[in-house]
Amino acid sequence: MSIGHTLLGLLESGPRHGYDLKRAFDEKFGHDRPLHYGQVYSTMSRLLKNGLVEVDGIEAGGGPERKRYAITDAGITDVERWLATPEKPELYLQSTLYTKIVLALLTRRDAADILDAQRSEHLRSMRILTDRKRKGDFADQLICDHALFHLEADLRWLELTAARLDRLAEAVTE
Repeated sequence: MSIGHTLLGLLESGPRHGYDLKRAFDEKFGHDRPLHYGQVYSTMSRLLKNGLVEVDGIEAGGGPERKRYAITDAGITDVERWLATPEKPELYLQSTLYTKIVLALLTRRDAADILDAQRSEHLRSMRILTDRKRKGDFADQLICDHALFHLEADLRWLELTAARLDRLAEAVTE
């Protein structure tokens, strides 16, 4: 995820302080990985330097000065370009799981045990996500669906690999 573009998009609704941007980001996108304040301010500094945001006001208070940021026309154009650019699909061609299976076969370990353990871990994660989905709001339900569909695809791969383990062993040990 592009944190800079996300913060710019949040600024399109109006000027905000860094603290407000962090709170809005965490509420909408950071359920599993909230932003650190330092990340917000370093990103805002970079966006300011690149002319994508401007300081809309500075408030003095009991602590450090609070800058209020506003998106510039260049920032709006940058967000529009980013939103219109399709994301490259993640192909997972260098999967750690695949590497573990091949190494297990090369070292004469039981790759089926690794597949079984991974299947159990995937099912555990799916139960947690399904529970979260059931309790979440609509936006959280959609993000959980995204993760669940990926886990389901992984499970299909685990089953296919288990069924072809002998052929894979022949292929990698030749």
